[in-house]
Amino acid sequence: MTLIRETDFITSIADALQFISYYHPRDYLQALTAAYYAEQSPAARDAMAQILVNSRLCAEGQRPICQDTGLVVVFLKIGMNVRWDTALSVQELVDAGVRSAYQHPDNPLRASMVAPPFGARKNTGDNTPAIVHVELVPGAQVEVRLAAKGGGSENKAKFAILNPSASLTDWVLQTVPTLGAGWCPPGMLGIGIGGSAEKAMLLAKESLLAPIDMHELRARGAANPTEELRLELFDKINALGIGAQGLGGLTTVLDVKILTHPTHAASLPIALIPNCAATRHLEFTLDGSGPVTFTPPKLDDWPRIDWNAAAGARRVNLDQLTRADLATWQPGERLLLSGKLLTGRDAAHQRIIELLNRSEPLPAGVDLNNRFIYYVGPVDPVRDEIVGPAGPTTATRMDQFTEQMLRDTGLIGMIGKAERGAIAINAIKQHGAVYLIAVGGAAYLVAKAIKASRLIAFADLGMEAIREFTVEDMPVMVAVDSHGVSIHETGPAQWRNYSGITVT
Repeated sequence: MTLIRETDFITSIADALQFISYYHPRDYLQALTAAYYAEQSPAARDAMAQILVNSRLCAEGQRPICQDTGLVVVFLKIGMNVRWDTALSVQELVDAGVRSAYQHPDNPLRASMVAPPFGARKNTGDNTPAIVHVELVPGAQVEVRLAAKGGGSENKAKFAILNPSASLTDWVLQTVPTLGAGWCPPGMLGIGIGGSAEKAMLLAKESLLAPIDMHELRARGAANPTEELRLELFDKINALGIGAQGLGGLTTVLDVKILTHPTHAASLPIALIPNCAATRHLEFTLDGSGPVTFTPPKLDDWPRIDWNAAAGARRVNLDQLTRADLATWQPGERLLLSGKLLTGRDAAHQRIIELLNRSEPLPAGVDLNNRFIYYVGPVDPVRDEIVGPAGPTTATRMDQFTEQMLRDTGLIGMIGKAERGAIAINAIKQHGAVYLIAVGGAAYLVAKAIKASRLIAFADLGMEAIREFTVEDMPVMVAVDSHGVSIHETGPAQWRNYSGITVT
């Protein structure tokens, strides 16, 4: 009978989470590299180049691929002949591994879990608890599959119960465009079909743990209806023209995964969950022989991408900008920003709005007049870093605050990722402001442009506190110009059906 020791289990979980924080899976790198070389949209190609360059930097520096180091999801298959040398529960064992990984002194990972989920929403400080799913199976081993799932992609999960005669393809093709770009494509789509409401969602999540093999499936052809559906959806989703970061292009998904389960005769449950460019998952087996050792990939697995941030980009001094300058910027134009900007996410925006509504002054140093705000919650720095990985968060969460921020603070620009909604775009147009995007999934690359950082306000918010960054040649793109034209609308429209596959 196999004996699983407490320390072996905890150490393996912790080491796995550290490993996936800075190493992309090899299958993802291969698929993204192939998509990069095939891409014909300049904007999408540039975004994929940044993701690949960032990935190599993270592998070399062993720092997180994305500032959102995810909520931890663990699927365990525990052999019924296993004995445990521990007084802890399975949940407590997993959480101990998570705690150790996220508080690692050489590579601290950003803690994002809050409790309770409504009301105070206080950060737990160590990214626990994990989401744990346990299945008892025959045997004398413990199979572990885990993922660190970013909030931007998790927030785009969708579910429906269709009529049994409904078209699964039609539902997916109607749903994917509603996701926007906040899930940081190109990535994977996990789809669960059948079972019950909760089972379909679980199938969709579990499907994302499988390796990318679409190229192999296309080469050999479908062997069953599920594979036929995968191929159909892969082609038709990419024909939507959404593209990398939603900028328009040939590749939106690198693979479509589907798991199924028998269901009630009156029902057809379907769940869809995307996985972002920061694809992080791993599986291993504990057999009682000790903790698992993970072999680092070879740097030769990463392509040598000749990406030049300055090529064709306009250099901008943030400290000398006027609204007249903003009016000359065009959607899709690449910029290199230098100077000072402030940071702030949901919680900071909420507090600013509350102060404005009470006609109270903003905290000292929070002067947004004629300035830019960057939607970011960075990872803590280590060694000689100014700041840890500091990529953008999804901007649409700030849409509800945008009109008042532009009206009452003198703010002239915002930096985030993904599209803006109609309310925000109208406010941007009305006030002659702009919205810029940095590439989601290129957090370590962006952090290299940050030359100084100081805490300004709301220190209790942790990673959501307001900071002042001094940046030098920070790569961004104009997503919404001062006239309200959005590249997230014009880009996909240009590339829709470019592949020759018609989507109706």
